[in-house]
Amino acid sequence: MASAESRLRIRKENDVHQVEFIDRNILDEGNIQQIGEEISEIIEAEGKPNVLISFSNVDHLSSAALGTLITLNNKVKGKNGQLRLANIDPQIYEVFVITKLNKLFQIHDTTSEAMSAF
Repeated sequence: MASAESRLRIRKENDVHQVEFIDRNILDEGNIQQIGEEISEIIEAEGKPNVLISFSNVDHLSSAALGTLITLNNKVKGKNGQLRLANIDPQIYEVFVITKLNKLFQIHDTTSEAMSAF
């Protein structure tokens, strides 16, 4: 599933795909596109995808990355799945609040909280 060049660490626990970013800064357009494609493959492969994206390693996120998250959220919802976000740095969370994306996404403080919410 994840290639040698993957920007992600992906593992499946129960019915939930846990995705973690390798990069601290998700700013490069090419990397964002690759990340979007990798997560899309997971979503497409599942009948009812459950995806948890952890931002525990992430310090910076671009607006393009936010756009990709919105697209992924729509794909998951289109297949009656669930997308959860966890471990978001307070400064990045501020961006979610300003853009009102905190209302769109189900955001949890920790991975374990997000897992128990599925």
